[in-house]
Amino acid sequence: MPLPKMQAMRLTEAAAERVKSLMASSDTPKAGLRVGVKKGGCAGMEYTMEFVEAPAKFDEVVEDRGVKVFIDAKAVLYLLGTEMDFVTDKLASKFVFNNPNQTSACGCGESIALTPARPEALGAV
Repeated sequence: MPLPKMQAMRLTEAAAERVKSLMASSDTPKAGLRVGVKKGGCAGMEYTMEFVEAPAKFDEVVEDRGVKVFIDAKAVLYLLGTEMDFVTDKLASKFVFNNPNQTSACGCGESIALTPARPEALGAV
């Protein structure tokens, strides 16, 4: 019997509500939020986010708390097990990624170092 498919990413209630609010205020209809990673920053990688009208051909589709998140196929192993949150403090409001695959971050918090998830860590042997 195959193992149940692990959801690649989760959203907190705060993140889901913020995404819904941003999508509702858009001038054009959006299908969901596309999340990925790219090379950049002093720690080596940065998260990317954009609202899209449709997922790319190989995107992983995650539906959580009424929000569709499309994960760039090249980023799935880097984002497995990640929780996306939205936090507000005295000086800023921002999306935050609580990622078990993150090995370090730069001092400014804008870039991170990530290691791809290992199959044995996911229970798939």
